[in-house]
Amino acid sequence: MKKIFVVFAVFGFAMVLGISAYAQPQPYTFKMQSTWTAGDYHHQNPTKFVEIVEKASGGRIKINLVATGAIVPAFEVLDAVNKGILDMGHAWPGYWFGKHPAATLFGSVAGGPFGMDSWDFTGWYHLGGGKELYNELLQNELKVNVVSFATSGETCEPQGWFRKPVKTVKDFKGIKFRAGGMAAEVFKALGMTVVILPGGEIVPALQRGVIDAGEFSEPSSDMAMGFQDVAKYYYLPGIHQPTGMMDVLINKSKWDPLPADLKAIIEYAAMATQTWWDAAIKLQNSKDLETLVTKHNVKVMETPTEILVEVLKAWDKVAEKHSKENPFFNKVYQSQKTYAQRIVPYKRLNEPPYSLAADFYWKKANPYKVQKP
Repeated sequence: MKKIFVVFAVFGFAMVLGISAYAQPQPYTFKMQSTWTAGDYHHQNPTKFVEIVEKASGGRIKINLVATGAIVPAFEVLDAVNKGILDMGHAWPGYWFGKHPAATLFGSVAGGPFGMDSWDFTGWYHLGGGKELYNELLQNELKVNVVSFATSGETCEPQGWFRKPVKTVKDFKGIKFRAGGMAAEVFKALGMTVVILPGGEIVPALQRGVIDAGEFSEPSSDMAMGFQDVAKYYYLPGIHQPTGMMDVLINKSKWDPLPADLKAIIEYAAMATQTWWDAAIKLQNSKDLETLVTKHNVKVMETPTEILVEVLKAWDKVAEKHSKENPFFNKVYQSQKTYAQRIVPYKRLNEPPYSLAADFYWKKANPYKVQKP
């Protein structure tokens, strides 16, 4: 009798193990590369996304994330995801400007556009048709087998790093300047000789004198790149990129078979990452800008208002040109204008100027030793 009991016990345990194994299928695995170096703070964005997805899915999704260059160069990430060389990528839409001018409207939009700030732009993406338009750009215009979800808004980017002070737009004339996306056309219109380089090549180019000045992102990423070692004049703010996004790119053949709940987890993980990032990057930038000043003797310069206004004027001309030449560019641009027309006037009425309360409490504070123009 004991032998029979033991046999049934062993058989029952084996059945439990079998059922348990059946109930826990192999996880969906993704090979992912970002367009950022491991030391660039931007790489923290896909890192956080991966963390949220894996936790929220209970391990049913596994994402192997590597930094730029591990599999393909930064500017080849979209093509690699399309071809299935990568299952996922993480990038900035402005990198695809050379493939289609409308890409810049999702990555680098001077003036917002139309006065929008980063939160307005995020609203347009989620509620004004931006997400659908970007996927239309990828799948219908560029014909890539890719689906995208935004994982960030954008912190306003500085004007850039210069070897010597600039006081007026005339000082821009002839400067060899690194810029990205359609901002390159804007600065070219202001008289600069513009060079387009991926992030990792900017500082070496400055060091060798290939360029005289340049912009990349914001204090945290710029410091990680080593700008402070080759240029000392750091101009803030900029108006060429106050809004935009980074996004996760997913091969559609890997996306389509996913169960509905895992698709929802990925989509909402992107939104959660976006919320976390928009707070985290501002906090980190405030700390790193202080480090640039106190430890690296960087001179923080206030960008002259004249330059900011001229950038807006130049952008309007560039945008008008592309709107006439490219119907899809115009479709996206008019969508942004429609949303801005609804939101910006309301915010101007409903929300007091940021400077009002800020000056009331902090007008005399100058922790970054900012030099006025």
